[in-house]
Amino acid sequence: MWYFVSPQIVFGPDSLEALDELNGSRALIVTDANLVQLGIVEQVQAHLQKAGLSVSLFDQVEPDPSVQTVQRGAQVALEHQPDWIVGLGGGSSMDAAKAIWVLYERPDLHPAEINPFMPLGLRQKARLITIPTTSGTGAEVTWAIVLTDTEEQRKMGVGSRENCADLAIVDPALTVNMPPQLTADTGLDALTHAVEGFTCSWHTDFTDGLCIQATRMIFQYLPRAVENGSDMEARERMHNAATCAGLGFGNAMASLAHAMGHTLGALFHLPHGRAVSIFLPYTIEFFSHEGEGEPARFAALADAVGVNSGWGLTLAQYIRDLCQRIGNPISVAQAGIEQGDYLASLDKLIEDAFNDTQILTAVRTPTYDQLRQLFLYAYEGRPVDF
Repeated sequence: MWYFVSPQIVFGPDSLEALDELNGSRALIVTDANLVQLGIVEQVQAHLQKAGLSVSLFDQVEPDPSVQTVQRGAQVALEHQPDWIVGLGGGSSMDAAKAIWVLYERPDLHPAEINPFMPLGLRQKARLITIPTTSGTGAEVTWAIVLTDTEEQRKMGVGSRENCADLAIVDPALTVNMPPQLTADTGLDALTHAVEGFTCSWHTDFTDGLCIQATRMIFQYLPRAVENGSDMEARERMHNAATCAGLGFGNAMASLAHAMGHTLGALFHLPHGRAVSIFLPYTIEFFSHEGEGEPARFAALADAVGVNSGWGLTLAQYIRDLCQRIGNPISVAQAGIEQGDYLASLDKLIEDAFNDTQILTAVRTPTYDQLRQLFLYAYEGRPVDF
């Protein structure tokens, strides 16, 4: 038995106007200080006020939000008693909003206790709206919550199908302020979601089409969005692609590149999309090595998105070429991480990757030694031959 979970999605130009139709009394916007400075929070606040809601603000979300941050946000929610919580921003703000919503409804829980096997009983106090301002994480339509355990220096994946948003607003106008590097990093995050959602062991008929279409659009439109941020066709298609990829992998799973990228990002504070996309070609090569894994699955994806050859090794190179075209690294060394620091952290990188939930759906599970090799090959930029 499988589930497919999705919010109601409003998308396209002017979709922010959907907020004008809300029924309620009070809203809490969960976001970061940068979006306040850019005036995006003011836009959202104006629409909420037009609907007759009083608005409170929690703008303390940092990249890779910590457990402590969401606990502070939940306290703000308990003080203001909103009936709508609005997660506005990138994946960090939307994940924080999900966790704050759960803790507001269930103040008896610690964030680490949020899981898909325990009934949460949400929507007694509030409902959730997600509004992405980057085109990458897909967090607007997924129920996963990624928080940072600052004491253990690792990312922690929690969540429940209940904490999927009620309404996701996918308005491309909110992405025009993204600089080229952020556009590249978040776009590659979406690509990794789409590729891993299609090739992980939990893919389904319902997720395959979303992942294929997202992959196709990202290859076509990401270079344009990076080169010219005012190209609204590219912005809109990338925003839609990120949401499609979110629906796809969010209802399947990600895979080994995410397990490796999570631990790299947590230890070396590398942007999430950059971290997972560095590892993606190496994991494709590992899965597609002769006699192992499920190479036909990668061949099908390569064929669907127009890669000339039908094997995953060529798909891996196609992804590397895209990264280079938009100025992103294709090895850990190119990402600026010192070799001595990396090698000193290697045991923890391997241990945390093995403990990451996303490794469960890899079509070829690495041994400890193989995972060590993958981390080393990805540092050096060596194509995987094992």
